[in-house]
Amino acid sequence: MPSTEQYLKPEVIRQIARLDLRAQFIVKGFMQGMHASPFHGFSVEFSEHRKYTSGDDPKDIDWMVYAKTDKYYVKKFEAETNIHGYLAMDLSRSMGYTYRQQLTKFEYGICLAAAMCYLMIHQQDPVGLITFDEKVRDSLPPKSKRKQLGTVLSHLARLKPSGKTDIAQSIVQIAAMLRQRSLVMIFSDLLADTAPVFRSLRRLRHRGHDVILFHILDEAEVKFPFDGMIEFNEPETDEKLQVDATNFRGDYVAGIEAFREEYRQECYQSGIDYVPLDTSMQFDRALTEYLTSRQARF
Repeated sequence: MPSTEQYLKPEVIRQIARLDLRAQFIVKGFMQGMHASPFHGFSVEFSEHRKYTSGDDPKDIDWMVYAKTDKYYVKKFEAETNIHGYLAMDLSRSMGYTYRQQLTKFEYGICLAAAMCYLMIHQQDPVGLITFDEKVRDSLPPKSKRKQLGTVLSHLARLKPSGKTDIAQSIVQIAAMLRQRSLVMIFSDLLADTAPVFRSLRRLRHRGHDVILFHILDEAEVKFPFDGMIEFNEPETDEKLQVDATNFRGDYVAGIEAFREEYRQECYQSGIDYVPLDTSMQFDRALTEYLTSRQARF
């Protein structure tokens, strides 16, 4: 019988027709052999209490906790203990690219989204879906019932990335849609001018939302494994460019590194979790490492 690790290889995962199985294999793989789960504390606040503040009803003070700590705490209501999550998926044509990997950037993003959706529902936190390209195209409201996983993933499975993108405008729309503090998980290659995207991300954070930015690039977009004269085609504009790939590689790789570093610095300053990924990475391992590091910060 194949091991969980074998199932987690991208070339095997691609053969799994039911996307919910991808999520279950990934999450179960994370949890096996771990004494302390990296998922505990993934929501913004898991505590059943919070400190008493001016304006709270003194009748809500938990006197049992006071007897143990000599501090005033009030019990949280359900609305305070659950965080609403949104999976925000980039549908632009560039997300459908792969050079030599089994998964396109979009398929890789679906696998990540499947795991995050499963994870939040496992924690009984509502999770929904937002899809965008030049603007928000569709949305599913957050729910925490088990069938929500199938609803989200069946919707994603029907989608194909196509058309142009306006990431900045889409994020502005997303910010306007959200009526309460939420966890927004963005899955995108971020192939756009950085300045307007940074402004929109700051706007999202300014409204109190927790943001995780999964920056997904194809392995070839990161490592540039080309030689000789190559004609490249810009997927969203069909613009063609011919270059000497061998001589261009050094400048290209330096440019990609600078691009990622710019996002890393901006996200750090804005309090956004930035997760740079490429499609040659085993996403289950990458996600485990990220969630573990996130847990350590809470």
